[in-house]
Amino acid sequence: MERTEFHWTVPADHPAFAGHFPARPIVPGVVLLDQALLFAARLPGRVAGPGWQVAQAKFFVPVGPSQTLRFVLQTTPRGAIAFSAVDEEGREVAAGSLLPPAAP
Repeated sequence: MERTEFHWTVPADHPAFAGHFPARPIVPGVVLLDQALLFAARLPGRVAGPGWQVAQAKFFVPVGPSQTLRFVLQTTPRGAIAFSAVDEEGREVAAGSLLPPAAP
């Protein structure tokens, strides 16, 4: 399994913070999933666009504004893409697996 890493710093002014939550902004899980999908589409032989599916996802640690995350993606033998997001302190904040769109 080939392993690819990407880094992403959460924009302090990300629109998701407006309602999630004003007193203590937290990145919604769907934003982390979206970022993982964007990175997965950048892997060799993958395509961006519709049809991706989230096979499973878990969220372990809240993520706030301006945090930098390291996304580690690996293609599994069955073609799924396993991902893990790790914060600057080495804590896994999210993990799961993604299914690419079916070939036409």
